[in-house]
Amino acid sequence: MKTICFDTSVMVAAMVKAHPKHNLAFPWFKRAKAKEFTLMLSNHSLAELFAVLTAMPLSPKISPGMAQRLIGDNIESVAKIVNLSLSDYKSAMKRMVDLNLSGAVMYDALIVTAAQKAKVDQILTFNVKDFVRILPENEEFIISP
Repeated sequence: MKTICFDTSVMVAAMVKAHPKHNLAFPWFKRAKAKEFTLMLSNHSLAELFAVLTAMPLSPKISPGMAQRLIGDNIESVAKIVNLSLSDYKSAMKRMVDLNLSGAVMYDALIVTAAQKAKVDQILTFNVKDFVRILPENEEFIISP
């Protein structure tokens, strides 16, 4: 079965109906729930998802407790979570150094590292340009909803 790693940008859009890209992301999540493919997430993405959900300018805001429930209800039963080791973090940092990249794209490098560790078929993201900077030799690996 095909395995697709979802970037946090896709998970947020899929989980928040008010998100402007919800209609693009949600069908992918629905397909994952229907077992059309295996959904993979990095353990780092869980923390990033929690942070983004609780900081979104929504009314009413998503509380920490609500974010925890959303993540628990929508991810734990659907996604395969890939844990990153210290070695994996070092590998992601080395990739950043080798590509002379800095800043928040490091978080995407962690997702790439987890995706490669899990041997996924593709990474699904709304931030294609950032991921292509990390994997310039493998652009077809990065897709957008």
